[in-house]
Amino acid sequence: QLEQYVRNGHLKPTTLFCTADITNLYTMLPQDESLKILKEFLLEHHYEKVQGISIKVILQLADLVLKETAFVDGNKFYRQIIGGAMGSPFTLTLANIFMWKWEKDAICGAIGPHEIYGRYIDDIFFTFNDPKIKIEAVIKKANDFHPNIKLEANIGSCVSFLDLLINNKNGILSTSVHHKPAAEPCVVPFISDHPRHVFSNIIQAALLRAVRYSSTLDIFEKERRAIRLMLLYNGYPSTYIDIHFRKFFGNAISQSSMIPFIDNENQFLIMRNRLLPLASAKERETQHRIAAVRLNEETKDTNDKEKRTIITTIPKQNKQNKFANTLFLHYTHEKRLHSMKRQIHKIFSGTFQDTLAMNLRLIVGHRNHRNIGHELIQKRPTASILKPQQLPSKTQLNKSIKEVASIDPDQILYSQKLYAASLHQDRYSSANSDISNQDS
Repeated sequence: QLEQYVRNGHLKPTTLFCTADITNLYTMLPQDESLKILKEFLLEHHYEKVQGISIKVILQLADLVLKETAFVDGNKFYRQIIGGAMGSPFTLTLANIFMWKWEKDAICGAIGPHEIYGRYIDDIFFTFNDPKIKIEAVIKKANDFHPNIKLEANIGSCVSFLDLLINNKNGILSTSVHHKPAAEPCVVPFISDHPRHVFSNIIQAALLRAVRYSSTLDIFEKERRAIRLMLLYNGYPSTYIDIHFRKFFGNAISQSSMIPFIDNENQFLIMRNRLLPLASAKERETQHRIAAVRLNEETKDTNDKEKRTIITTIPKQNKQNKFANTLFLHYTHEKRLHSMKRQIHKIFSGTFQDTLAMNLRLIVGHRNHRNIGHELIQKRPTASILKPQQLPSKTQLNKSIKEVASIDPDQILYSQKLYAASLHQDRYSSANSDISNQDS
């Protein structure tokens, strides 16, 4: 979008960029208002039902999840009355829907039709071709729009948005990878007990980001050197790095070249233009979901229910399950178990030879070890806190009532007087002690 913005002639030497971060979005969501916006969102996008669940039921479930969030601290239970749980997928979805309403009413109307506006959850970016004072007025209006939503904005010709650095150099767009000052150059160490493809994926992903974010070959070369130093710092062998650099660049460099990097600006731009349109796996999944929603909206306009049923059910009937007659086995990955898959297949074939079980397709996979965060974070209170306290039985209650009723009222009054006198004596002794300490 930025490059299209430049090609359309909207980037001028005076064009400013603005990035803004919303303070504590997840924990500051107004619960009741968020549920109302959720209903508005579903109705506006024609979601009378989602996977067979009506809007009424969705709102009831959302109310339950949002308002019954509890946690334990110091052997006491607390219930969250503002916002939602930070790690909850539902809180992320609800925050996005709330921001859909907020940005539509608070900020999008103040931005020109040719400007770029983008948001990733609680991070906002937009372009502006008016003086800085007008941008500050837009931010102030957005801050005053809702008491729970406050922005921390950064305005200038050079700003960072997520991991991208965007710079307007007198009307020329320059972009590069942004590294936060506090970020450590750490990735999965090469000696770590991970599957081999994890290490190659780290190199490929870092180079792909560098190519897509770097607007010139010089900027890319700086990032490529930083990637190489980061990999060496984490124990990756130099020959291993060179092999995967060559694999990434492919035909962009000569096979006879001794150095595994590009030294031609035109080759770099050709490779960048080829890689820029490629969507990530997550982006492809989102595109499929959007296409499915649009298909549902188109079929919804058909009044003939039987025809709509045929349209939506025939593809499901014709679609074959590629995992039919498949047996999945998984084990936790360890380097010393590299031959585990072959051994399992051998045992399976030897055990079920000449039986119907051989018609099954055996797929042996592995899972990675849980990271330290999962190991150390205690997501549930101890069992002793969760265990409900036993209520007194009816017999015990009757016994307690009789004991209280049998006490003489005068005796209770006398006990209260003794207690008050003891408190007075303690205060008198404490005061004398303080006076003696001051005298000494």
